[in-house]
Amino acid sequence: MTLPLRPVSTVGALADALRSRVLSGEIRPGTALPEQEIAAAYRVARPTVREALAVLVSEGVLRRERNRSAYVPEVTLSDLEDLMYVRRPLEDLMARALTGRTVPGAQAALDRMAALPAGAPWSEIVGEHMALHQALIEAVGSPRLERLYGALAVETRLGLVRLRAVYKDRDVLVREHRELLEAIANGPEEVARATVAAHLSHSWGGEERPPGPA
Repeated sequence: MTLPLRPVSTVGALADALRSRVLSGEIRPGTALPEQEIAAAYRVARPTVREALAVLVSEGVLRRERNRSAYVPEVTLSDLEDLMYVRRPLEDLMARALTGRTVPGAQAALDRMAALPAGAPWSEIVGEHMALHQALIEAVGSPRLERLYGALAVETRLGLVRLRAVYKDRDVLVREHRELLEAIANGPEEVARATVAAHLSHSWGGEERPPGPA
């Protein structure tokens, strides 16, 4: 049975375009996105721009303060270190719970990542990366773990922009995640937990500092 394609609204298309540019690093952190300039660049009405920006603000991809244009938030190395400091125990809980199990949703995200064409936008790789980790967290079956992890998702997504410089060869990223899923599926628990911990201890493309809160 063939299902009809769902049309994409102008608001959705604009939000997609801006999201892709932010997550690819094309629009740099700290950059303001005035409604008038976006409307002129994409030849759409300002109300359309306002709605698209609101979507991205609600996702955390952009930030907006009173009497200011929406802008791309800065996620510093210290922010990322603190982010990993909080993520590690959450993903350790995931590894404990899932050792010996395969997670189809995570494997599907990895397969999609591996199948992306060589010139695929970094934002698409980021999307599959996030989908893989989200599938692992959801597989645990703890709504509270999902909520805690979800609260970190925006900063994680923005932080992954930095990894574009670290993972210039996309195959390396795919291989690391394949090893991660295999360690969780095959165990033992100590190996799964160690693999997850190592996965979260990668360089973010800046000066290395001791782990721990900033």
